[in-house]
Amino acid sequence: MKELNINSQFTIYENINELPIQVQNILKEAVKIREKAYSPYSQFKVGAAILLENGKIILGSNQENAAYPSGLCAERVAIYQAGSLYPDITIKTIIISAASDTKETSTPIPPCGACRQAIAEYEIKQEEPIEIYFTGETGAIYKSASLKNLLPLLFNKNLL
Repeated sequence: MKELNINSQFTIYENINELPIQVQNILKEAVKIREKAYSPYSQFKVGAAILLENGKIILGSNQENAAYPSGLCAERVAIYQAGSLYPDITIKTIIISAASDTKETSTPIPPCGACRQAIAEYEIKQEEPIEIYFTGETGAIYKSASLKNLLPLLFNKNLL
């Protein structure tokens, strides 16, 4: 028998002012689009902003549905839009901002498992890491240099 130890590394920024200016600006876009989320069931709003290699910023917010599986998370709204509009352009950064209508969200909120797998697909496709920043409404902002920190044993096409 063997043991497998997996380590993940994150950079923690205590507040938005510690971020590089470009990331601050993109985070502000994620916060703005978060307010456009359609979340009448969870009352939990999420905004995602994606920076492409060509400088374009693609936005997405969560969109819920009474038939829960029919909704879509902000991260997937944004990444699928990026993939549809700019299929051959590298995704450099994804910034995620989450907030609850019922309580203060002061803990960084990472992408859910389905979103991690969707991001993994694009990171594998482009053969280049995607930086991921995630935060709550207030508090620290976490940065991962790659999706692999969030999903180290990822499922990919080589396993099919």
